[in-house]
Formats: sequence, C-alpha cells, structure tokens
Amino acid sequence: MSVADEAEERHPTLALDDTVHQRVRLGILTIAREADRVEFGFLKEQLGATDGNLSRHLKVLEDSGLIAVTKGYAGRRPRTWIALTPHGADALDHELRALRALVRRLDAASAGGRQE
Repeated sequence: MSVADEAEERHPTLALDDTVHQRVRLGILTIAREADRVEFGFLKEQLGATDGNLSRHLKVLEDSGLIAVTKGYAGRRPRTWIALTPHGADALDHELRALRALVRRLDAASAGGRQE
C-alpha cells in the first residue's frame, strides 16, 4: 500500500464509538443482543460491575438511545430489565465491523512480515 493509499484509507480505530466501545457498555450491548431483554442483576454478575457502576453505564446507553430500561416486579421483588433498541443494534453492528476491520488490518500487517 502506498503512502497515498494509506492517507485515503481511514484507520479502523477512527470508526470506534466511544459510547459503545467502553468495556462495560460493550458488554451490556452484546449481552442484550443475545436475548430479548436482560435483568440488571444478571448484567452485574456477568460484567463484574457494582450497582453504581452498572447504573452509570446504563444511563449513558439509555440517554444515547442504545438501550431501553424497563422497571417492574418479579413477584414482590423490584426488577430492572434492559433491552437493545434498533439504534443500539445498529451501533453494535457498526462497532463490530470496525473491530473486524482493525483485526484484518493487523493480520495483513503480520502476514506481510512487519515486526515492531
């Protein structure tokens, strides 16, 4: 690839979305993609997050329109459920495409014998 080609091609990391890419938020979105909805306690356990930390990340995702949060009861116990919105599904797909492009770029560089 020439220098001119590299200048025209954006580095894949420029396509990463800071809202989505943060570890806990990416975990929330990917877990929510696997089910119609997921319960707060399950997310907390799976992601190793505290109540406060998880709540903060859920608020960012909800304010961005990437998830919908529903509160209700399971029996007498209050519950919070999280579901991926269509916008959230699109954002997750975009993030995964950017990560795949980054991996392809690194694989190509490795196959070309480049070493650091």
